This record gives sequence, C-alpha cells and structure tokens, in this order.
Amino acid sequence: QVQLVESGGGLVQPGGSLRLSCAVSGFPLAINTMGWFRQAPGKERELVATITPSNNTNYADSVKGRVTISRDNAKKLVSLYVNSLKPEDTARYYCYAYLKASVGSSYVSYWGQGTQVTVST
Repeated sequence: QVQLVESGGGLVQPGGSLRLSCAVSGFPLAINTMGWFRQAPGKERELVATITPSNNTNYADSVKGRVTISRDNAKKLVSLYVNSLKPEDTARYYCYAYLKASVGSSYVSYWGQGTQVTVST
C-alpha cells in the first residue's frame, strides 16, 4: 500500500527555519511530480512548491526566496526547507505525490495526512 508519511513541523519562532520531509512508503511503480501544499484555518489548501523528477521546481509567490524544495528519487523522499518564517506561514502542510501505484493503474494524486507548522512567539 502506497502512503505518504510526513515528518518535521512544530512550533517555530518568527524568523526561524524548519525542514519538512515526506517519504513515500510501499513500492509505487513511478513517481512524477511531488510537492507541498498548506492549509490555514478557514482558508483553502494552497500550493507551496512542487518539483518534477528532473528537479524542475515551482514556488508560490508568497514563499519565493524563503523556500527550497528538493527530492531524492532513489529514496522516494521530498523535503521542504523554509526560512525567515512568518506568522502567516502557520498552517497544516501536506505532502503531495502524483504517482502510479502499480502495473495497470493510472497516475493518481496521493496526499499525506499533514504536519502542523505554527509560527509564533
């Protein structure tokens, strides 16, 4: 069974930094785009960053210059490093992967359960 398992997150002071990691468990046949989204209370889920298998990246304007996404294709990992954190970065962060789970299946979006990031003094 393919699952996305996030780690990292927690309480961080404004101006601080953190790293989120996400591992794809199981044995997917192929993983295409991976990324991170976030959802703050009362708001819709929004893109933070995505990365393709060839390491082409895309960042939301709200985080450009403060965020770096990376992936390890061999280990099926995607990481997000965020610095200069602001209170408005407070949200639940979700890992995303567009992958093909098995022979005969189509590419489908998979999501992790999310990890909470709170930026506060």
